[in-house]
Amino acid sequence: MRVFISSDMEGTAGVVDWNQCRPSGSEYEHYRELLQQEVNAAIEGAAAAGAEEFLINDSHSAMSNLRPDRLARRARYLSGRHKPLYMMQGLNASFDAVFFVAYHGSMSGAAATLSHTYNPRAIAEVRINGVPAGEAAINALVALGHRVPVVLITGDDVTAAQMEPFCPGIQTAVVKNSVSRFAADSLHPEEAREVITRSAGAAMRRLADARLPTIALPASLTVRFSNADLAEMATWITGVVREDDLTVRLRDDDPVRLYRTFVTLVLLTRGIAE
Repeated sequence: MRVFISSDMEGTAGVVDWNQCRPSGSEYEHYRELLQQEVNAAIEGAAAAGAEEFLINDSHSAMSNLRPDRLARRARYLSGRHKPLYMMQGLNASFDAVFFVAYHGSMSGAAATLSHTYNPRAIAEVRINGVPAGEAAINALVALGHRVPVVLITGDDVTAAQMEPFCPGIQTAVVKNSVSRFAADSLHPEEAREVITRSAGAAMRRLADARLPTIALPASLTVRFSNADLAEMATWITGVVREDDLTVRLRDDDPVRLYRTFVTLVLLTRGIAE
């Protein structure tokens, strides 16, 4: 069995501040190590349940946070920026399962630690078929396109709950409970890794019953921006239409193409937002 792992960082137990998960931060090296251990915990849990091959897509910030020589089970490591499929680069139909490790929630929902959706300076809310969606749900479009189930998500309690409408019954590894956007009650790192290992194993053992993401096609993706200039710029992309001053809509019967259009939109508006 082959497992694709997309690893973020904000969902790591103990992480509550940007200083802890940005390379320029004084605490980054410590929390980078905690992320590494959580990724390895997911690998080991899946391996104990029969998984044999792993591809890790480092998906946080500059996408070079993990130490490849310390990845468990000699996992392959996909790192670096400007990936055509961004956080889902490398996934194809040859994989049996998708894991989302150390993910975070959407800023438009309940308070979730370090919540945002791709670009916190530009995007206020994303909805898929009218349902508020965070990065995990948006990324699930690619899994749907390749017909690979998303079977595990690790992070805080809000993030786990936000994924349920899109992947009902998904195995969750809750390693912290969000108090606010910048506070959380986290498990001890060792206990967090134990929870992830058990959850990864459980997800693989239930793989025969796993379903694809429940996103009806053609899918409609709406993006509400923080200002009107960003919404106007988004309409420069073919197929993106204005709904109101701040909101645009994308619609496609191909979920991978829809995701690629969204990523293009994010990259196009990033310059003006900054």
